Amino acid sequence: MQLNRNDLLKAYRLMRTIRSFEERVSAEFERGNIPGFVHLYSGQEASAVGVCMNLTDADKIGSTHRGHGHCIAKGVDVRGMMHEIFGRRDGLCGGKGGSMHIADLDKGMIGANAIVGGAPPLAVGAALAAKSRNDGTVAVSFTGDGGSNQGTVFEAMNLAVVLKLPVVFIFENNGFGEGTGHDYAVGSRDIAGRAAAFGMPAVRVDGRDFFAVHEAVGEAVARARAGQGPSAVETVAKRFSGHFVGDPMLYRTAEERERTQREDDPLKIFREKVTEAELLTVEQLDAEDQAVADLIDASARSAGVAALPTLADLETDVYVAY
Repeated sequence: MQLNRNDLLKAYRLMRTIRSFEERVSAEFERGNIPGFVHLYSGQEASAVGVCMNLTDADKIGSTHRGHGHCIAKGVDVRGMMHEIFGRRDGLCGGKGGSMHIADLDKGMIGANAIVGGAPPLAVGAALAAKSRNDGTVAVSFTGDGGSNQGTVFEAMNLAVVLKLPVVFIFENNGFGEGTGHDYAVGSRDIAGRAAAFGMPAVRVDGRDFFAVHEAVGEAVARARAGQGPSAVETVAKRFSGHFVGDPMLYRTAEERERTQREDDPLKIFREKVTEAELLTVEQLDAEDQAVADLIDASARSAGVAALPTLADLETDVYVAY
């Protein structure tokens, strides 16, 4: 898909929204305003946005415990997300899901998932439904390098190939499965190569580069829509923060973390590419920064004073009657 200037501005706006959202969530969590655990996506913005800008609201994505970026990239309402993470009654899931269980079916976001490797089987189910309906939609699963080792993930990939399903498996290699290095935990040290062994096209791309991700996933999505079956894309980009907010990160040196943020920032890389090519101006990008900052601040302020769920809400949304 050829990207025009409006598309480029949208891509930058989404990446900036993810970054600013995560920075504010981290600050609010450290102030004690957010319950539970928080897992941040900063440093991987180009992966989520590069993937989801190839999708429509009708397409489905399944996420991970580190799902804020995927939600925002898929178009989920930022205010509703912030209220959900704060545990407020008017959050996207009534304040009951929190950070690791945000879902918005209207946007094709079938759920963040605290189960490691939980998204691929769900995406395969969504893809099977899409094939049965013959509606031209696709499903995408996001999985980390740690989750890529799960047996359910292998089963999902095999079934997708056997049934020739319209699904794309995204493996976000951020270098560490919780605190265990990818090079130790992944025996082949090649997640894309391992996926290819199941009988599907699979590529590894620079997850810091929006354009590289967008192009590779665009090809995979087009293949799925054309009825040619599944693909896998491994995006390589280190996360800036620890496994969760408060992680002491003893498995990473301070020098490595500082270098990652200085040299591997997807937003910085995007800005340099589009301004050097004279596709966008610094002023346009700065205007997006300010608009996003205002949105995030307003969302956090409203979440801080919104109503909590009541006792009467305890038994709602537990069972579905068919």
